[in-house]
Amino acid sequence: MADQVAPGTMAHQGETGSRELDAQINRSYGHEHFSGRPASWVAVVIIVAGFIVGGIALPVGPTWWLFWTGVVIVVIGGIYGAAIRMFDDWY
Repeated sequence: MADQVAPGTMAHQGETGSRELDAQINRSYGHEHFSGRPASWVAVVIIVAGFIVGGIALPVGPTWWLFWTGVVIVVIGGIYGAAIRMFDDWY
């Protein structure tokens, strides 16, 4: 019993050849690491910019016209993201 190693420990991974196992797993999925299309990142940047604008507007006043401008920017980014089918990047 003392020489048994729990799964997930370093000794267990060394015994089974974790690199070989990782290579087999990645090969079975049949795709490489993919971080999204540039158009999807543009949509994310637009949405984050809208959140920043709206977030700055609240503690500075609140300045409601600037807050609603941020909301409009977020909505525009969401519409753009839907138009380019941003969620098709997910798998």
